Amino acid sequence: MAKNFVLWVVIAAVLMMVFQNFQTVGHSKEYSYSEFISQVESGQVDRVTISGQTISGTMTGGETFETILPAYDDKLMDTLLNNHVQVVGEKPEKQGFFTQLLLASLPILIILAVFMLFMRQMQGGGSGRGGPMAFGKSKAKLLSEDQIKTTFEDVAGCDEAKEDVKELVEFLRDPGKYQRLGGKIPRGVLMVGQPGTGKTLLAKAIAGEARVPFFSISGSDFVEMFVGVGASRVRDMFDQAKKQAPCIIFIDEIDAVGRSRGVGIGGGNDEREQTLNQLLVEMDGFEVNDGIIVIAATNRPDVLDPALLRPGRFDRQVVVGLPDIRGREQILKVHMRKVPLAEDVNASVIARGTPGFSGADLANLVNEAALFAARANRSRVTMDEFEKAKDKILMGAERKTMVMSEKEKENTAYHEAGHAIVGRLVPEHDPVYKVSIIPRGRALGVTMFLPEEDRHSISKRGIESNICSLYGGRIAEEMTLGKDGVTTGASNDIERATKYARNYVTKWGLSEKLGAQLYSEEEQNSYLGSSGGGQLSHLSEETARLIDSEVKDVLDRCYRRATDLLESNRDKLEMMKDALMEYETIDSDQIDDIMAGRKPRPPKAWSGVDKGPSGPAAPAQESRDMARDGDDTVEGADPAADR
Repeated sequence: MAKNFVLWVVIAAVLMMVFQNFQTVGHSKEYSYSEFISQVESGQVDRVTISGQTISGTMTGGETFETILPAYDDKLMDTLLNNHVQVVGEKPEKQGFFTQLLLASLPILIILAVFMLFMRQMQGGGSGRGGPMAFGKSKAKLLSEDQIKTTFEDVAGCDEAKEDVKELVEFLRDPGKYQRLGGKIPRGVLMVGQPGTGKTLLAKAIAGEARVPFFSISGSDFVEMFVGVGASRVRDMFDQAKKQAPCIIFIDEIDAVGRSRGVGIGGGNDEREQTLNQLLVEMDGFEVNDGIIVIAATNRPDVLDPALLRPGRFDRQVVVGLPDIRGREQILKVHMRKVPLAEDVNASVIARGTPGFSGADLANLVNEAALFAARANRSRVTMDEFEKAKDKILMGAERKTMVMSEKEKENTAYHEAGHAIVGRLVPEHDPVYKVSIIPRGRALGVTMFLPEEDRHSISKRGIESNICSLYGGRIAEEMTLGKDGVTTGASNDIERATKYARNYVTKWGLSEKLGAQLYSEEEQNSYLGSSGGGQLSHLSEETARLIDSEVKDVLDRCYRRATDLLESNRDKLEMMKDALMEYETIDSDQIDDIMAGRKPRPPKAWSGVDKGPSGPAAPAQESRDMARDGDDTVEGADPAADR
């Protein structure tokens, strides 16, 4: 009400000022002062009215006029009286009390209105519970039990995670079952997993199964530029939740507010730390919050404050990992329910050919396949569309309109053939899935590898084989163009190979000279007490030189090995180059023919048979030549980069 009253007062004042400024008196003729004096002396003026410096009056013929007195004229009255002009004086207009009050308070009202508008914008437009009077109110969105339609049937590929949270549903449905035996349900559940694995979806499914209210908020919604606002929002959120108990509070990306306190330059952010302190108190303080379960999601559990993870707060961690082949098949079937499918579509075959895909990736795959079918004016989505969608996601969209010279295409064909041949010959390397010289994304050519089975680690031999295959493209260019003719296309390959080699030496303990010891050049800010690690010291200059020397030895050894392999298979390099120039894209069957010394068979259209790897799947690795045009962007999965 107060806000509307102020708004109408401002509008009325503006209209009054506009009316006063544009108000006019009849259609009076305007004279200059000299013309006015001439008319008076000639006897043409009958009557005048003087109001300040404004002179208005009537001519002898009845016309009205108006003029302005430019300066004080002590002879004006004598001139008017001598020419028998009737002179009338006018009192100055006296403003009323309310008019004076309004004009005096108008600037303050305008400033107040601007301030209120500014505060509304900071609160997101004043919708819902926002506004200048609700600055410290919670931004959590409440979904009632009738609004949540998600159930465990809509969540696939994370059976272990669902088993961990099913007892939360039972507690919310029947708390007495556990309380009779003195048991307490976990107050907080932390869902940990890579982006797109279904953490938020699983939290919604818990609320949908339990049929309880669901509060949803992001960790970044707590933190503001003003100290104390975040803590106020935390208190308000729990106050709302107590009124709706039993209920669920879901905090997405909790690492935005739950980072370890006292780390970083300057000791951290006061506002964020106060918000975190309030969250810790609300979750396990003197007040009892029975019936409120807090579920949080993050993909950075290593940066969270240890006080958040102690028993009584987030005392249960649910890992929502990437799905295996069986999980991917289940996820595909969930997303395929809304898509009309052709008879040749086989979810298990697609699952085998999509290792390393998260739930979000698989949803995107189904959507892209549907879009391809719509562009082709088909009534159903076929296996061919799924194959195209998979290639687009793994290797990027085709750029068929890009014009390349024959020389550039030939050089690209040599480069990609070098990757494929070395990757095929070295041990413990993922099989070659497809090689293409069609530009995709920012790459002029792509060599794609897919694993055959689930893999959670990689051996020393496998790491060296990956480095060898990364150098295969650069070596093929040297063999065909000479050392002075190599291009910048291998810049990304060199970057990835160097990263492999540095982790080989400093992180994975595979160097014979340096041994099984962790060497780190990065400042360690994360909490290491729970893992028993401890703070790492900085490297000495001598150790840094030894690390650089070992990294160079690993790279040089792999480079020589890949060179020997390509030189001994020069005929296959030429055959694969010719096949790529003819077909532009070759698959694993054609690569088998080339490696066997046979002329590659023509490419065949998708016929429903499995062209991808068989058996259980694992995180995908792809060798992309992303720097053919000088771009050094890192692309492709690195299965051992974080181990």
